[in-house]
Amino acid sequence: MGSLFEELEAREAAARGRVEELEVELADLTGQLEVAREGLERLRIARETVAVVMAEMSADAAAAPEEEPEAEPGGGEEVSSPYARAERQVVGVLSVPRWRPGMGADVLPRVYQGILEVVADAPGPVRAKQIVPRIGLATTAGRIEGTRSKLKRLVERGWLAEDNPGLFTPASLRTGASPNSQ
Repeated sequence: MGSLFEELEAREAAARGRVEELEVELADLTGQLEVAREGLERLRIARETVAVVMAEMSADAAAAPEEEPEAEPGGGEEVSSPYARAERQVVGVLSVPRWRPGMGADVLPRVYQGILEVVADAPGPVRAKQIVPRIGLATTAGRIEGTRSKLKRLVERGWLAEDNPGLFTPASLRTGASPNSQ
């Protein structure tokens, strides 16, 4: 019967060796899976960012005077993705046009419209950190600074006024160019 116990010990050693090999493979695959998940997340974020930029560009293009479109290669074939041919769109269009008499906030991207509404509804001057939660963003330093940048752009283009540093109000009367516009 001694040989039966030796055979069982040999099989147990072989099974232990196989388990160790599989554990090493599992650790390697787990690492590969994590790298693949990170890559997937970066691609998702990039796609969402491009979608936001393209939506802003589309809003800007709709607000701009229409020009004759250039003939597309392939003659009117249907595009299967909303992102197809994105590289052919004009880059460098102002997302916030300078305010002119008769121009409504509807020419602005949605986030800028929201900012204008909050400033217009406020009883007095407002700061960026007061606007952020009212437009549905988390009150993080990055969101506040991004909103402050948008507010400064709206001032620069004549949509808002900044009479005191960091305090924003609607531009005066809109009878002509804002005193803050260039």
